[in-house]
Amino acid sequence: MAELDVEGIERATIAGVAPAKVVEIDGWLAAMDQGPILRAKSAVPLSHTVRSDGLAAIEAAYRTAGLPPAFRIAEVAGLADVRDGLTAGGYAAQQATLVKIGEVARLAALHDRPADLLERPDDAWRAVFMGEGFDPQDGAGRAAALTRSPDAVYAAVREDGRIVAVGAATFGHGWAGVHGMRTALDRRGRGYASRVLTALGRAIAGRGVNGVYLQVDEDNPARRLYRQAGFTEAWRYRYWRL
Repeated sequence: MAELDVEGIERATIAGVAPAKVVEIDGWLAAMDQGPILRAKSAVPLSHTVRSDGLAAIEAAYRTAGLPPAFRIAEVAGLADVRDGLTAGGYAAQQATLVKIGEVARLAALHDRPADLLERPDDAWRAVFMGEGFDPQDGAGRAAALTRSPDAVYAAVREDGRIVAVGAATFGHGWAGVHGMRTALDRRGRGYASRVLTALGRAIAGRGVNGVYLQVDEDNPARRLYRQAGFTEAWRYRYWRL
């Protein structure tokens, strides 16, 4: 873990979800946004060995912006003081999430029929986020954020004249991030997500980027697919909110 590029991954993560504003405060990134993506509206330390001294300044920055303070904290020994400070301040931890690291070459070879790549997402790509089984408002916000992400690529599987599975890869700080993996409810279990991951893996390889990460809720069944694709856990975090 000592050799893991925590700062690079965290900076890339924030850039990938394209919050309206990012403030850097004493070794933290405070992302500020009104949308549904929690990573885009919470503060995260740029290393796994920081103290709780800066929490008050971060809280003040959010309140000045008219937003509720929120934090994204890895469950590692070096951040124990931060977690203690948040607990003392009335915050509670929720939504366990895994940061997983993959191998680009393995990802690119996952399936022999990669999805199509799009330079820009269209309405049909966005529609998957708002289809049956998804919260339309949440989906619209997520699709909009990924559309704003700079220099991203988008993948789509088409079947029977419609887009049925989508995903995106974002780039920054030496890393590629996989985001927005969605498959239409009536088309799940057919390997379409593997095709999306393959297309994104090949796009990442084509840019000469060697590091790829993704983030997934601990209780998400997609974790099985990500293990098959070669992703391994780097760290686990929770969101802390009042």
